[in-house]
Amino acid sequence: MTAKEKFKKAWNSWLKVTTAFVVMAVLLVVMAFCSTLIGGISVSVADIFKGIFVEYNRDVAIVVELRFPRICVSILAGAAMAVSGVLLQAVMRNPLADPGIIGISSSSAFFAVLVTALLPAISFLAPVFSFVGGLLAFIIVYVLAIKGGMSSTRLILIGLAVSTFFTALSTAFGQLTGGSSFAQSIVDGIIKSKTWDDVLVMAISVAVGAVLCIFCVKRCNLLSLSDRLAGSIGINVPRSRFAISAVAVLLSAASTAIVGAVSFLGLIVPHIARLLVGNDHRKLIPYSAILGAFVFLTADTLGRWIAYPYEISASILMAVVGGPVFIVLLLRSKKYA
Repeated sequence: MTAKEKFKKAWNSWLKVTTAFVVMAVLLVVMAFCSTLIGGISVSVADIFKGIFVEYNRDVAIVVELRFPRICVSILAGAAMAVSGVLLQAVMRNPLADPGIIGISSSSAFFAVLVTALLPAISFLAPVFSFVGGLLAFIIVYVLAIKGGMSSTRLILIGLAVSTFFTALSTAFGQLTGGSSFAQSIVDGIIKSKTWDDVLVMAISVAVGAVLCIFCVKRCNLLSLSDRLAGSIGINVPRSRFAISAVAVLLSAASTAIVGAVSFLGLIVPHIARLLVGNDHRKLIPYSAILGAFVFLTADTLGRWIAYPYEISASILMAVVGGPVFIVLLLRSKKYA
């Protein structure tokens, strides 16, 4: 290959990736505006800007206090869950790894529900307990799955068992606390009534996770190699796996503690992202974050719009879309089986 051909190939690759980032960023902004305008209170973009910066407007104030936090939480949670899926797939070298499928989300939700139901005085620590629960589930699934070889079938079956167990416990505790409680909203994956405090918790968690991801990128790429080869170039494979998994659990647990357990987002988004920007985690992780934010915000917005004045939770819409996609991924290649 000549120097000119190499340059042309590199340029086309850069152009493709840059276009993918720009288009997705624009779509996310457009969806955020659409989500702001959809609801029982009708306001225009001009009204919003005028109500925020010029003079007080009651309708705009309601939008700012109710819709804006919900939009921010959806964006941050979607980004966190998507990146969590990318990291778990890198650690397990399994394209079907997902926080929801392997039980991390359900375990995180159970621990968040547990502290909310039994210790309401410290319910503000729900994200911390959620992280502990998610990490416990990951360790259980990883230890059991690796004993018989990290096959997709074994991983899915063990994850399904763990997920079902913790989902049942979460549902039981959620019902004991009453259907309208915060605990029940975690079980059902309901995003309404989120506040700026929830946004702050999500923002801190995502910011910490983003910083940690910077140190994980190189190791994620190296973990795609065999354990022997990765070890030969100085990588402590077990330690790297645990560290990256902890970051993935942190992102997933923080999201689950705020928006509830959501399945398939961490599965679907990384697959789409790889088609558009490739397997290099330096590009895959940030693009998955943007795409995950867009997908989850779109699911929440559609849930508010298609059944108005009622709502369909974003977690239900993700399950409806993600289930068939998951089956397709299982059937399309023998390496997933």
